[in-house]
Amino acid sequence: MIRARLKQSHRYRTLKDFFTKHERLMIPGMLICGVIADFITFRTIQYSTAFMLLGVYFFVALTIVHKMIFMKAKLLRTQFDRYFLLTAPLVLQFLFGALLSASLVFYWFSGIFSVSWPIIFLLAALMTSNDVLRHLYRRPAIQIPVLFFICFSLSTLILPFFVHSIDAWVFLLGGMGSLFFIMGYIKFLSSRTKRIREREGLVTVLVLGIFIMMNGLYFLNIIPPIPLSLREAGVYHNIVRSGVDWHLGVEEENIIERIIPGQRVHIVKGDPLYAYSSVYSPDDLDVTIVHHWQRYDEEDNEWVTEDELSFSVLGGRDDGFRGYSVKRSLEQGKWRVNVETERGQVLGRMRFSVQFVQEEPELLFIAP
Repeated sequence: MIRARLKQSHRYRTLKDFFTKHERLMIPGMLICGVIADFITFRTIQYSTAFMLLGVYFFVALTIVHKMIFMKAKLLRTQFDRYFLLTAPLVLQFLFGALLSASLVFYWFSGIFSVSWPIIFLLAALMTSNDVLRHLYRRPAIQIPVLFFICFSLSTLILPFFVHSIDAWVFLLGGMGSLFFIMGYIKFLSSRTKRIREREGLVTVLVLGIFIMMNGLYFLNIIPPIPLSLREAGVYHNIVRSGVDWHLGVEEENIIERIIPGQRVHIVKGDPLYAYSSVYSPDDLDVTIVHHWQRYDEEDNEWVTEDELSFSVLGGRDDGFRGYSVKRSLEQGKWRVNVETERGQVLGRMRFSVQFVQEEPELLFIAP
């Protein structure tokens, strides 16, 4: 019996020494594995199955955090507890990496960096600090707010797929549901463990701070309109439709013109331009897309709205629903067309400059 215990103790010390020695490689390795798992998941299976898998990830992460909190409160630990506390941070690293990267993927493809950079930066910072500040992440006062952020992100990401709407009430419902859930969980832990009871005020403040921040980013239109995503966009001289086929008229460019960055559009004064976009939307989610035409005012150094033209998008097409707007009476100078929702959330942006010419340029028609 004594020999068996000594053997178990030696095995545990060997495993602990191995973890301690290789922790700096294993922790980021598990984070990368979580990101890779997301990449494979979202490229090979349906969204409904992927969301179910993310739900499992979240439940397992919540279970691990819960067990870690109560196990650390014990003075005497079983052999299982010791092994669990040793390996749990690695598993949690994988789960946090997968859950945070899932949100990052959706936010990245549903918006543009120049507008949505605060939420993208926040997600990237959480993923990075998950490795750099790994010892801090083992504290319940940090784990619980991170779990709330993940719960908030996932609920507002998944709900539009099931209620077939991206209206503000969907975001508010997801946020409030996540808040009630995590606040109830904090109260539950506080009533049973002294460790959480002593830090309940700090954890509550962090959770409420995240809630206020996320709502602020949403109503400032910084959070992109998940689950919409811009598949393709561009400005063209003409668009010809023949049944299900589309042909886009673009200027023929020489090698030098292709090398110079920035799209330059040459038109005869008075000729129209077409803004084309292909927007992905899930089945049964029909929304209105706005092409927000803006001209740069050189004198006032600001973008001036010239037109807001809209059309409906029907969900379900993998390559996105195609639509366009036409703008006439353009002026020379810098222009941009924002592809937005009715609330003003930006999906993408087309930048170009207009130059007047005497003769219409030769066009090359391409299929999107």
